[in-house]
Formats: sequence, C-alpha cells, structure tokens
Amino acid sequence: MNPLTKVKLINELNEREADLGVKETVSWHSEYRDSAWIFVGGFPYELTEGDIICVFSQYGEVVNINLVRDKATGKSKGFCFICYEDQRSTVLAVDNFNGIKIKGRTIRVDHVKDYRPPKDHEDIDDVTKSLREQGCAPKVTATAKSSSSASSSEEEEQYSVPVKKPKKDKKEKKKKKKEKKEKKKKKAEKEREVGGRVSSSSASPPPPLRPPPPPSAIRVKEEKEDADYDKYNQRGAPPAGGRQNGQRAGEEGEGRREEERRRNDERESKGDWRRETDRDRRRETDDRQRETDDRRRETNRDERRRETDRDGDRRRETDDRRRETKRIT
Repeated sequence: MNPLTKVKLINELNEREADLGVKETVSWHSEYRDSAWIFVGGFPYELTEGDIICVFSQYGEVVNINLVRDKATGKSKGFCFICYEDQRSTVLAVDNFNGIKIKGRTIRVDHVKDYRPPKDHEDIDDVTKSLREQGCAPKVTATAKSSSSASSSEEEEQYSVPVKKPKKDKKEKKKKKKEKKEKKKKKAEKEREVGGRVSSSSASPPPPLRPPPPPSAIRVKEEKEDADYDKYNQRGAPPAGGRQNGQRAGEEGEGRREEERRRNDERESKGDWRRETDRDRRRETDDRQRETDDRRRETNRDERRRETDRDGDRRRETDDRRRETKRIT
C-alpha cells in the first residue's frame, strides 16, 4: 500500500473518533497500549537523530531512537523507530505528527506493536551500540531522584482526593443479621431446655396424663345414583322371592326387539317420505319440460305462418308490377 494512503486512512480514523467522541478504552490506539514505540517514515535524508528528537520531544520524553542507516555508506534511509518514556505520548505523536510536512516531505507516524531490536554487527560504531543499550534519555543522579520523589509525594498529598470506602453489599449485611438472630434463638432454646430439666427434677411428680381425644368422624363420599335404576323402579319392584335369570334375559330381549322395530319403522317412514319427494320433483320437472316444449312449438308455428304470409305478399306485389308494365307497353 502507498504510504500516503496510509497517512490518509490514519487521519480519517482520528477524525471519526473525534466527531463521535469515542473513549480511550474503545479507541483503535488501545490495541497498542503495551508498546511505547512508534514508526516515523518519509522524512528527509539529511535529518539526524538529534533533529528527530527535537521534533518529537514536544509530546513526551524520548528514551530511545533507532535511525536506520545503510551499512556501506552510513546514510539514513528516511525512516526510524522512536521509544517514549510514557506510552500515552505515542497516541499524541500519532494524532498530531501524522501527515505533517518537514522540508516539503509528508511524514507518516504510526504505532509499532511488536518492536524487534536490530542485530549487532562488527561495523557498528560505539555510539550506536551505547544508544541501543542505554538509550538517549538523560541520566538521573541519586540526589535528583530523592528530590523528585519527595516533591512528587508532596504534590500527591496536596492534590489527593479522599476516596470513599466501598460499601458492602446489602445481601451480605442481611445474611449476617439472619445468622445473628438464629444464634440468639438457639441459645435461648438451650437455656429453656436446661431450665426445664432442672425444674422437673426438683418439682413434684408429674400430673396424670390426659386421655387421648376421640377420633374425628370419618367422611364418606356419597355415590351418585344411576338413571337405569329409575326405569327399573317405574316397571315395578321384583317380588320378594326374586326373579330368575331367564325371565330377566327375556325381558331384555323383548326391549331390544321393540327398539329395533321402532328404528325400522322410522327408517321406512323416512324412505317413503324421500321417495314421495323424489316423485314430486320429477313430476314438476316433467311438467316444466312439457310447457317449454309447447311454447317452442307455438313460436315455431307463428314464425312459419309469418314467413308464408310474407312470401305471399311479395308474390302479389311482383305480379301487380308485371301487370302494370304490360299495360304501359
């Protein structure tokens, strides 16, 4: 991909996030929060390490720099890697330096996720070795460290904000209260049991036991009466001696026969009614067909008579015309 297109894409991303108000935790810079290195490319070949540090130290202290040079000639190739002391400085450098011009050339500034230091060779100078090992940050003495730490501690005390202790959850408090109540109840029950035993041993013999209460009345469900018993009662109760099984079977057979006869009579009556209705319908249809046939015949006769009358009139007219022509001649 062309480096200028990469510059445009990075600037578009930054503009979108600024318009939308995206938080730092969701920003695309958060992917590189574990790396303090940035890549700088496209600057003029004349620039040295000091020039680059002067430009990029505006947004943070530069700790290390790796300006890539040609092994044979020692000239710069126009790109380098810079390490900041604070990782947040990389975000500022990428947002502000990407796409700017230095001596008429646009530079590209981007994050570096996994920076790999270059391998040492025999042709490397002592200065570059010391830069790669120690970096280019200014060295701090012990006295300066102690003074800086003391000042930083004083500033923190001045600007410290009292932090509220985190409140315990309401559920935990409720559980503790329940446990305390249960413990108190158990203790009270134990004390009562001990007191009852002592009083029973020292007191008079126990009173006589009361008789057990009478058993409660048992409820019995009432069975529903069957409708067949009413038919049986209407016919009449059986004699004291009871009827034989054969007589009962005969009565049941007669009842079934009567029912079958009724059903057959009903079927026959329905069949007769259907037959009569079919006959009436057929007669009506036959009568209608006869009437239509008679009408058709009458209409045909009338049409024939009219045609014959017309033919006669035409013949008469032709005969009269012929006679008149003969007279004239």
